[in-house]
Amino acid sequence: MKKSLFLEKANIEKTAKKYVLENANGMRMEFTDFGAIVLSLMIKDKDGIVRDVVLGFQQMKDYLRNDMGMGAYIGRNANRIKDAKVTIEGVEYTLTKILGNHNIHSGPKRSHYEFYDAKTGQDESGQYVEFSRLSPHLEQGLPGNLQQNIRYTLTNQNEFIIDYDMVTDQATIVNPTNHCYFNLDGHDSGVIFDHELEVYSDKYLEIDEEMIPTGEYVDVKDTPMDFRKRKRIGQDIDSDYLHLQYAHGYDHTYVFDVDRSLKKVAKLYGAHSGITMTVFSDLCGLQVYSGNYFNGNPGKQGAVYQRNGGMCLETQFFPNACNEKRFPSPLLRANERFASRTVYHFEIE
Repeated sequence: MKKSLFLEKANIEKTAKKYVLENANGMRMEFTDFGAIVLSLMIKDKDGIVRDVVLGFQQMKDYLRNDMGMGAYIGRNANRIKDAKVTIEGVEYTLTKILGNHNIHSGPKRSHYEFYDAKTGQDESGQYVEFSRLSPHLEQGLPGNLQQNIRYTLTNQNEFIIDYDMVTDQATIVNPTNHCYFNLDGHDSGVIFDHELEVYSDKYLEIDEEMIPTGEYVDVKDTPMDFRKRKRIGQDIDSDYLHLQYAHGYDHTYVFDVDRSLKKVAKLYGAHSGITMTVFSDLCGLQVYSGNYFNGNPGKQGAVYQRNGGMCLETQFFPNACNEKRFPSPLLRANERFASRTVYHFEIE
């Protein structure tokens, strides 16, 4: 098993491998086996100009300090866990506090600071690259040896498909997501205020001032959280609505059915490119995050990412679902299989 590069002891530029997927329409994606990270997503806009719509870094070494999770697979557990503790089958596990008193994205030993085995291939859907890694018992503080398989597929219908397939030998928490920051006008085109968004949900999770869900659902009607109809992202983002103030913008979980069917959950519209992205998921939550903590971060090709320079649309279970009995549970029992699919479908408007 390859050693983690968290302490920057290896030459990441020579060690990490890059994988490229292309489809019949000229859409092109790049990935790396370091962190199962999405490095780029190249697609033609309405004028035939190729744009890279995923934020990222110019050099691999910069991904060694990828606290923003740009392009990353996030596991074992995405989002927040209250008090950095979880009880599983009567045993309490203490996790690393990384967000005040809480845990976020499984702590500092992030899944995207590890190497993954990789295989490429093609099936009826399109070209794929699959990244695999065994996360050992008590890694990130969570029990069980967890086999993680993350397959990225690029179809000729301009779909970027993510398939998660995981199994554990001991009951544990499994709540993965992807953390691509999308800017459909191009990663270097500035803030996303003029992008428009639809989210096909009438409820989101109430949060406290530390951004931990209270367990209650809030109706989006007559609030700045309402994206049931296409709306400019910048329209309400800086309003005095309490939950927006807590999060310094959008960083909220929208609620969907728990039936695990693949459903349309959101659609993002580029402001100038004509590129749109429709999101499908079989999970109950969608975290809408508007890149509120970029602050002049250096990016690839000389880009500088300012606050709200990209939008994450993260499919997942609810934050703190492992502790909140009113939420669908992310518990995966021994020898059971977790499988989930997310689809990002790109079109020209």
